[in-house]
Amino acid sequence: MSNIAKIIFTMTNSKELFNELVSRITLPEDKPEIQSIVYLLLNKRLGLTKTEIWAGKAISSVDPTFFNAEIEKLNNQVPIQYVLGETEFYGRIFNVNPSVLIPRPETELLVQEIKTELLKQAIPSPKIVDIGTGSGCIAITLALEISQAQVQATDVSEEAIHTAEQNKNALGAHVKFHAHNVLTDKITFGKFDVMVSNPPYIAEYEKATMKNNVVAHEPHLALFAPANDPLAFYKAIASKGKSNLFQGGSVWVEINENFGKEVVAIFIEHGYHAIRILKDLDNKDRMVTAKL
Repeated sequence: MSNIAKIIFTMTNSKELFNELVSRITLPEDKPEIQSIVYLLLNKRLGLTKTEIWAGKAISSVDPTFFNAEIEKLNNQVPIQYVLGETEFYGRIFNVNPSVLIPRPETELLVQEIKTELLKQAIPSPKIVDIGTGSGCIAITLALEISQAQVQATDVSEEAIHTAEQNKNALGAHVKFHAHNVLTDKITFGKFDVMVSNPPYIAEYEKATMKNNVVAHEPHLALFAPANDPLAFYKAIASKGKSNLFQGGSVWVEINENFGKEVVAIFIEHGYHAIRILKDLDNKDRMVTAKL
């Protein structure tokens, strides 16, 4: 039996177990980040809350090998969301795996902005399409948050669509998914009040500055824009919107903070108006919205 297994086996309270697991994680992250990972691990596996952990709640004996495989994955820089197979987005739990991007807080802001705008417009049954849906987090959340919304979503990855379907069923949302490549295919399944997308927007040259756990484990198909044109998806979305948005409809896209002005220029070129750049909580350019 390994040393770590012996230690875990003899522990009888949650705080001791928490501290031991923190000490065994060797990721190149600061301690608060490692602690947040262990909080998630203990909550998922043992149902412990942060309050219970720090109060040193008594726990029954733990199987010596219970956490070994997960600690090994974490130390190999597999994101905790993939280790657990889930993450929280907009107050709901979504299944995630290496076929889909892990939803980020910035995307929650995108959803909130769209929700606020649609509620303000009071469209009786808004038609929404999410381009490049991944886990389905945007489409499913909008379907659940906006009463009577008619939501469809696309992805080029069949594996991603399978994951999105699982999330739709688990959360009880009404969303229709389509296998579709926005770069090459026409949108033949309707016209919409809102077109939203968090497309691949990271330029290839940025790869060297990214964390290894992202580059090594999250799907490059969802991360990186075409090497020859980092704005290709925005050009395609702007073009498709001309044909598939109702007059007065809007586009909402998440962007690379370095390309805000360039994305705005694309929508100007395609005849959109009321174009705005919206910032995230770190005051970085993160979203562009435009009206047809």
